[in-house]
Amino acid sequence: MEPTQQEVNTKRNYDSPRRREQARETREAIIEAARHLFLQEGFGSTTINAIASEVGVSVDTIYKGFGGKTGLVRAICEVALAGTGTVHAEDRSDALHGPDADPHDIIRGWGALTTEVAPRIAPILLLVRDAATTDPDMAELKTEIDLQRLERMTDNAHRLAAGGHLRPGIEEGAAGEILWTYSSPEIYELVVLVRGWTLERYGTFIADALIAALL
Repeated sequence: MEPTQQEVNTKRNYDSPRRREQARETREAIIEAARHLFLQEGFGSTTINAIASEVGVSVDTIYKGFGGKTGLVRAICEVALAGTGTVHAEDRSDALHGPDADPHDIIRGWGALTTEVAPRIAPILLLVRDAATTDPDMAELKTEIDLQRLERMTDNAHRLAAGGHLRPGIEEGAAGEILWTYSSPEIYELVVLVRGWTLERYGTFIADALIAALL
């Protein structure tokens, strides 16, 4: 007996959420495998074939979903910047601002968020930096990421300025550049990866330095 149209529609309604969930899980697995291989083998040495094999998907699946290795790195960055909480790290950063917020507490909050996000994003940004010297697509991505980070830090500086928190003599644009500098992966590289600082010490250092420079 042929299925009724209602039965067909019910099956489609059931299959659609399941397919979306499977697609989401596959995408997450691809991103995680790509991150692991890029950091372990290097950007240039990692192939799409290797990533596909690691996850158990076709090469076409990766190309259709990400466009190639540079697209994968961009996706890895987006995931890393979200942080580990259920609320995106950027939204939690914005929530630190309020009509009665103490600027010291705001910056301490940024320092705490830095200890969460930096271990996820800094190694990838350093990978982008190194690959950009020989790969034009990665050089373009580096420029894009640097600009996005500057725009975000400029927005943070604007919020401090709007609250009357910047000390006299510090212009909003300069404050954004200071925030951009202290959020750079190179500082994380020097003090955590090279000197072996704990994340707690790193976060405290960032907050103390920003308070001294801006307030």
